[in-house]
Amino acid sequence: MIQLIRGFKDVLPGEVELWQMVEKTAAGLFDGFGFKEIRVPLMERTELFARSIGEGTDIVEKEMYTFADRKGEMITLRPEATASVVRAYIQHKLYAAEPVRKFYTIGPMFRRERPQKGRYRQFYQINAEVFGVAAPAMDAQLIYMLVTLLKALSVPDIHVHLNSLGCPDCRPGYKAALEAYAEKAMAALCEDCRRRKSQNALRLLDCKVPGCRDAMADAPSLQDYLCNECKLHFSEVKAHLQQVGISYLIDKRLVRGLDYYTRTTFEIQTGALGAQNAVAGGGRYDGLVAALGGPDTPAIGFAIGFDRLTETTALRNQALETPPDVFIVALGDECRQRAFLWSCELSRSGIRTEMDFSGRSLKALMKRANRLQSRYVLIFGESELENKMVLLRDMSNSEQFEIRMDGIVAEVSRKLQRD
Repeated sequence: MIQLIRGFKDVLPGEVELWQMVEKTAAGLFDGFGFKEIRVPLMERTELFARSIGEGTDIVEKEMYTFADRKGEMITLRPEATASVVRAYIQHKLYAAEPVRKFYTIGPMFRRERPQKGRYRQFYQINAEVFGVAAPAMDAQLIYMLVTLLKALSVPDIHVHLNSLGCPDCRPGYKAALEAYAEKAMAALCEDCRRRKSQNALRLLDCKVPGCRDAMADAPSLQDYLCNECKLHFSEVKAHLQQVGISYLIDKRLVRGLDYYTRTTFEIQTGALGAQNAVAGGGRYDGLVAALGGPDTPAIGFAIGFDRLTETTALRNQALETPPDVFIVALGDECRQRAFLWSCELSRSGIRTEMDFSGRSLKALMKRANRLQSRYVLIFGESELENKMVLLRDMSNSEQFEIRMDGIVAEVSRKLQRD
């Protein structure tokens, strides 16, 4: 038997309804905040991710699914969505008609990570991106929208972690201080962190190895190195969050895993996930559009881990599968032939209809209707055919009554509307 590739998963009936509810809730909320959906390809040129995410990151160095096509061009299954959205924003000149653009996208990403609970090699994200707004109020509003969505989806015990990564003017001084601190702690750092020290010192704060976390516990805080403009920006973000009632924790270790972040960075954590407690995160990437060949454009966005989200929401405990409105029990070849047409007409009219084509007994078919939790059962046998009537049984109270064969769709529709 051929089985799933390790790190991938099937989303089966019973769970997919929850996914659909999450998607519908997110799309409805985003629409209210002025976001439009954008759909970008699963594959891009490898260069896009190397330039945007950063060649020294674990994602680019270790985790991307990259291969050469028949012409030898290197292409990659997207490990995240922001770079693709930025590429589309630039390529299609979406900034030309309207300088402020808001997009969201929902779909699969791919990283060759070690599979574990809530972390897969094909995983799904909900992404929101805003282009053309530098104001701190947008940072706060995006966090507010994210928290609102998670609350609407009944995610328990959520906490906003907040930091500022500064800008190209103030970050070099902090990096120098961080590298000097790390130099004294080299003996306690893992091999990856020793390499990161010279490539991207900020990633030292993001290491999950306990020994590295202990060694960097007293590392300098970026908050002490922010320039005046970055301090003011961060102060206004915090003020706006307080204005809309969002509490937060300043987390000096919060640097995110991608090179393109600047200034505000944030993460939403939940106590329902154990060690892997982050369910969403994002921040500003004011220099990314220009770095990829577009105009100098401020931007900010976030990504929600869809798989983790569905594992933490209290909605997963609800029965979301929708039972049939009508189950048709047809006995005999001629009855089944007529009932087949009814099943198509009922389904086309928006009435969820099931019919068993196996020719089993009335008792067996009624058992199946009960197992499917059908609201009503249409019973059609030889006596009903002779009388040109059909029995409609209410499965909640076993009451049943006759309806005319030539008025089945209209009568069933009226009955369901009355319910």
